Amino acid sequence: MKKGLLMLGCCALSLTSGAQTLEKMIWFNEPAKWEIKDSTLSMYVTPHSDYWRIAHYGFTVDDAPFYYTTYGGEFEVKVKVRGDYKERFDQAGLMLRIDAQNYIKAGIEYVDGRYNISTVVTHRTSDWSVITLDRPVPYIWIKAVRRLDAVELFYSYDDKEYTMMRTAWFADNTPVSVGLMGASPDGEGFWAHFDTFRVTQLPDSRRMEWLRKQAQ
Repeated sequence: MKKGLLMLGCCALSLTSGAQTLEKMIWFNEPAKWEIKDSTLSMYVTPHSDYWRIAHYGFTVDDAPFYYTTYGGEFEVKVKVRGDYKERFDQAGLMLRIDAQNYIKAGIEYVDGRYNISTVVTHRTSDWSVITLDRPVPYIWIKAVRRLDAVELFYSYDDKEYTMMRTAWFADNTPVSVGLMGASPDGEGFWAHFDTFRVTQLPDSRRMEWLRKQAQ
């Protein structure tokens, strides 16, 4: 077990943590309250914050908290997400981000009293897709797999059986900021918790195909 950090706001204390490099990740729009403890990131999501570009609403916002690391090539990322959702559009989950005009966010979103599996894909303008759940859920796992020029998104109730929720184009051969986000566009914020965040680098598909051809 490696030695890590407990962080609350601007403070840091020593602790033991098994989280994958959580202590070494970087904030974009750091929230006022957050901590890392026992492989879990907890953040109080900034009130009236979101990620969205132009489509339907006619405005662009890029001010919600995002805690990330950077990966190139192909990879799989997953996390267990839970939150004290209160107001319409309160949301928490994964984000994959190239820049302010190209990103994917996927997770739980609370809309009009219902829990939804929500995905926003942005390439200059944003689109939004949802799967409405038939009951509230205490937590959910979200997984994204980046292969070449596409990202496949999945959700699970038990981290065993995963259901595909979306496939989206995403530029390949480009470094990606990968991490944990929350947003509260209409609300005054809420606590969101992210457990057992993991990124697994995958072998490059093009290189593996080249090696197979050379071996023939």
